[in-house]
Amino acid sequence: MDVHSGFIGATEDQLRAAHERDLAIEAAEGAHVERAWLDPDSGKVFCLSSGPSKEAVLRVHEKAGHPTTESYELPVEVE
Repeated sequence: MDVHSGFIGATEDQLRAAHERDLAIEAAEGAHVERAWLDPDSGKVFCLSSGPSKEAVLRVHEKAGHPTTESYELPVEVE
């Protein structure tokens, strides 16, 4: 899970465009950005991703033009 800042006032269409940029390049890193959520008031975007490593996911976001340093590997999951 990672968190991006700087999306204050962003729209659903802008989030979709950013997500589509991730999807267009993720295969090169062996990663998949599964979902993204936006809070336009705080400017925060939260992304759920999977991949071979945290670094691979971060490279996808960087190449797509929205890098972040706030990323969390979540090794424990329940359903």
